[in-house]
This record gives sequence, structure tokens and C-alpha cells, in this order.
Amino acid sequence: MQGPMLLVLQLVLLVVVIYVLLIRPQSQARKATEAMQAAIKKGDEVVTAGGVVGKVRDAKDALLTIESGSATLVVERARIVRVGNQKAPGAGS
Repeated sequence: MQGPMLLVLQLVLLVVVIYVLLIRPQSQARKATEAMQAAIKKGDEVVTAGGVVGKVRDAKDALLTIESGSATLVVERARIVRVGNQKAPGAGS
């Protein structure tokens, strides 16, 4: 009976370690990124995942109209990785 109980305890500990080190931090980073993207408003300086830097001219549900230089672009809100100096967690360097 000692062997099976030890195996079950080790499996439970392994699941707890995986949750604490991998799953929970990813979930928190995703929530922080979603909150940052939801707070984007007209006039914010943003950087897209493709590296385009611009100023938000119009913010609708899932789409943002940004002005970059002399160009006007429509991008998905989910593609924004930085708002001003606030960087999305896990968004590269």
C-alpha cells in the first residue's frame, strides 16, 4: 500500500507545480493584456504586433483606426502590444 500512495502523492505534487509555474502566470498575463487592450481610447499612442507605431483616431468594438505618419490604418484591438509606455505581458522585447 505504501507504493501506490507515494505515486499518487507525487502525481498530485507534479500537477500543483505545473499549475503554479505555467498555467497561473499565463492566465494572469492574458487577463492583464486583455485589460490593457480594452482600455485603449482615442488619442492613445499604440504599437501593433507588426511594429506599426501610431495614434488612435477612432476606437470601436474590435477595430481601431490609427494614424501613423501620413497613413491611416484599421487594426484589430487584439494586435496592440503596447499603449504608451505600458507593455503587454509576454509581448517580446
